[in-house]
Amino acid sequence: MSDNFQQRGGGSPWGSPPGGSGNGSGRGPTPPDVDKIIREFQDKIKNFLPGGSGSGGKQAILVLLILGFVWLASGLYRVLPDEQGVVLRFGKFVKTTQPGLNYHIPFPVESVITPKVTKVNRIDIGFRSERDSGFSSSGGVADVPQESLMLTGDENIVNIDFSVFWVIKDAGNFLFKIQDPEGTVKAAAETAMREVIARSDIQPILTEGRSITETETQEIIQNILDEYSSGIQITQVQTQKADPPDQVIDAFRDVQAARADMERSKNEAEAYANDVIPRARGEAAKILQAAEAYKKEVVAKAEGEASRFISIYNEYKNAKSVTQERMYLETMEKVLADIDKVIIEKNAGSGVVPYLPLPELKKKVT
Repeated sequence: MSDNFQQRGGGSPWGSPPGGSGNGSGRGPTPPDVDKIIREFQDKIKNFLPGGSGSGGKQAILVLLILGFVWLASGLYRVLPDEQGVVLRFGKFVKTTQPGLNYHIPFPVESVITPKVTKVNRIDIGFRSERDSGFSSSGGVADVPQESLMLTGDENIVNIDFSVFWVIKDAGNFLFKIQDPEGTVKAAAETAMREVIARSDIQPILTEGRSITETETQEIIQNILDEYSSGIQITQVQTQKADPPDQVIDAFRDVQAARADMERSKNEAEAYANDVIPRARGEAAKILQAAEAYKKEVVAKAEGEASRFISIYNEYKNAKSVTQERMYLETMEKVLADIDKVIIEKNAGSGVVPYLPLPELKKKVT
């Protein structure tokens, strides 16, 4: 943490009361070119004072005027686009100023601190970079179990590493409301993540629910920091790793593989059902349509037979002998339609013995 973050104070539980000196470092005002200012101002004063510079009293006045001008000019300062000016009056916070050219009452009355407010800061929780920790130059990662191991809502343990990214949104509150910004963000982040994990099941945390966990954690961290007027804005919570503890990770992966197999089998069964069921429904509809057509055909035929029977019966009542003969002939026509037959007229050839060609008829039969 840079020197301009060492001056802290405030009434929050994470900071001491304000009142420290304003000796924070940072980008201060650019020193004016004193020699040039003195020469220009001296030339202008000589033009206004009669008698030139020979008088000792006039020379002293000139020096005082020059010193006063230089002192007043030292109050000019510039705030860069990525900074925010914090004005202190006798070490007490007065106001913040925006990027551009600004002015404050010169030292020792007022001083200015210009922290970088657009710089994105990062805090890692549950792990440390070995390069940052000085363990190794390989850039590996060292796990911190006391931060990363958390209890889930379904009474499982998850090993989660995550990073919190933040910027300064109010330089005045940031410098004087909290004593240790990084420690405050870290404590709030760990508290928030444990709260979210404690009310969640392990499965969503490890799979599709990571984004929800990150969003809820970010909201809780921001609420905690806003309660203490920290002047910090949380920009992102990023999960780096979420796994079961190392001792059971192999068994967990077996469970995950079995669950994946189950999902695959389920999808295959659903695909088969989506193929078979529509075809079965089509076949059933086809059978129903055929049955309905057969029903209509049988009913129509029966109704036709009934109508024909009624019609014949009515004719029979009107002319019994004619109707009987017609029915007999129609019946014989149906019976004898497909067989060979010999018709002998009863009254034809009187006195002649009828001749039947039995051998020829027998050949046709065989």
